[in-house]
Amino acid sequence: MRKRLAASVIGLMAVLMFSALARAQENRQPGAVYDADIKGQKSAPAPKRDISGIWESAKGPGDAVQANGAKAMPSDGKADHALPFTPAGETEFKAHKPGFGVTAVPSAFINDPVDICDPQGFPRIVLHNFRTSQIVQTAKSVLILYEFNKKWRTIWTDGRELPKDMDTTEPRWWGYSVGNWVDDYTFVAESFGFNDKTWLDNAGRPHSDALKVEERYHRVDGDHLEMTITIEDPKMYTKPWVALDKLPLRLQSPSFDIREMECSPSETAEYNKEFSNPASGVGK
Repeated sequence: MRKRLAASVIGLMAVLMFSALARAQENRQPGAVYDADIKGQKSAPAPKRDISGIWESAKGPGDAVQANGAKAMPSDGKADHALPFTPAGETEFKAHKPGFGVTAVPSAFINDPVDICDPQGFPRIVLHNFRTSQIVQTAKSVLILYEFNKKWRTIWTDGRELPKDMDTTEPRWWGYSVGNWVDDYTFVAESFGFNDKTWLDNAGRPHSDALKVEERYHRVDGDHLEMTITIEDPKMYTKPWVALDKLPLRLQSPSFDIREMECSPSETAEYNKEFSNPASGVGK
């Protein structure tokens, strides 16, 4: 009887999760404009050295959910998506127990730090459930404000350099970031100085304190921006790899209202008590 009940709960949860994801992908934020809405409309030329504004995934929110890991390299078992792990990287990856991807485990056994409301950190903020972001340019920095958990990052553009090594750096969830314009339409930032407490993505890909991240923003025209993320971590991977490859973003109205998306420990605990643990047989 208990086995049948557990199976029923798991089945119900799967349906609810699928329905919720579908609704999340279909529901439109007030005033959101996606490329699917635009037919025959030509964008204005790209302004020079300007990536400021409120940006949404150009193909709708579902295009950047990345449930099975980084969009360009999902954890789906395909040979061309196999990451170049070092032996240490493979060991660390196997120690992670995600809820998605080819190494997924039942919900009660997940050890994803995000599930206990630890910070996502960067680059996971853009490699897992990437939502609306606002980019603000100042004389000395570029600020990126993220919808998910209402986080922000500072990319310094005042000529300072990244820390040379971790011995002189306080490890951070979000790292240290500096950036510059490589041409009139391409802004490139580099980040270093991370702690190793976060995952790179939803599938549990690991990183060490040697992680370096390059993010590249290319302004295509007046309405579009492309974002590319490249991972370099010699302790975990034998070579750099592209995690996000020219994700298209569309400019929104300056009056666009960015919703709240908060991780609530109390709601997480209630979910585990009522659904996650019973469905996985924990506490019998």
